[in-house]
Amino acid sequence: MKALVKFLSLSLLCIFQSAAAASFIGKLAPAFEVKDAQGKIRTLSSAKGKWLVLEWTNKDCAHVRKHYQGNMQRMQKNYKDKGVLWYSVISSKKGAPEQLSPQQVQEQILKDQSQASAVLIDENSKMAQAYSVRITPYLLVINPEGKVVYSGAVDDNDSMNPMVIAHSKNFVVSALDLAMTGKKVEVSTSRPYGCAF
Repeated sequence: MKALVKFLSLSLLCIFQSAAAASFIGKLAPAFEVKDAQGKIRTLSSAKGKWLVLEWTNKDCAHVRKHYQGNMQRMQKNYKDKGVLWYSVISSKKGAPEQLSPQQVQEQILKDQSQASAVLIDENSKMAQAYSVRITPYLLVINPEGKVVYSGAVDDNDSMNPMVIAHSKNFVVSALDLAMTGKKVEVSTSRPYGCAF
């Protein structure tokens, strides 16, 4: 019974997240001011004029771990090399088992071999609330004008098995490749999957 309630709760959350994802497309992204793992303040306004990816992450989520076996790091490095800012965001609630101190975040960055431009520590989940994010992994692509062009899952396969990645449609890669060349993003929102926080 407990498992069924958890499944239904997560299903409802995914429906909520899908609706929230669609509501941001074409609109200015909400402003944020959050410290990264090194204590530097990162803001949306300082990213103006650049492409920006916001990637919500959680070290304990199996769906996140699936992508951190090489897929996420490749995306981070590939687009950073093209001038894209890539911010990983940790929005675990205060007191949650998965919440990390800045020192622990730095250790996790090394462990994961993260290629993100910065890892933001959203201590009070204010940034997550502003973006209506409640699931990890969750990604948004923001254009140089500050408008959201993609919001949702990494790809179209919610399996936790990393072997499916090669055969999955990667929505983030598609959105960036199309939008950065001035083309229309074919899939601007998708149903997120993963772990609630």
